[in-house]
Amino acid sequence: MKKHLPALVAGFGAGVLQVVPVVKSFSCLIIMPLAGIFALVLYQKSNKIISPISTQKAVVTGLMTGVFAALFGSFFEILITFITKSNDLVYVVNDLYEFIDKFPVEETVKTQVIQLTENVVNSIKTTGFSLLYSFSVVVNNLIINPIFGTIGALIGLKFINSKIQQNS
Repeated sequence: MKKHLPALVAGFGAGVLQVVPVVKSFSCLIIMPLAGIFALVLYQKSNKIISPISTQKAVVTGLMTGVFAALFGSFFEILITFITKSNDLVYVVNDLYEFIDKFPVEETVKTQVIQLTENVVNSIKTTGFSLLYSFSVVVNNLIINPIFGTIGALIGLKFINSKIQQNS
């Protein structure tokens, strides 16, 4: 557990920031890479590492940070949706319908997508929970967050290793 604790801490922080209204817009490009860097720095400090960190360790730390951020972020997003019975999808559903209407596909497909979206929005407004919405949030986060967490950890690896080599 100690070897994954830095990823857990950084992932929790990133997961919390992913549900903050304005900050969540920067989740992929800023928050997750910074969380990957932060996790690697925490790993180095907690294990008192003075030699260069391996690329494999950075990749694993970045992936684990992304997975933890995805799990925490999804949990908090679904919980807030459940409590408030509202979320971003509910706010932008009319714009989504306009976008779908302009999309170059058959009318039957457009109708099915609109009906599916209406079911999700109605479920969220009435009960605060939609299984399809929850599933899509979790899957999206589990794909995107580990990618950007790994990118951040690899960037952090270059900085940490170059600093270690300068001090040697």
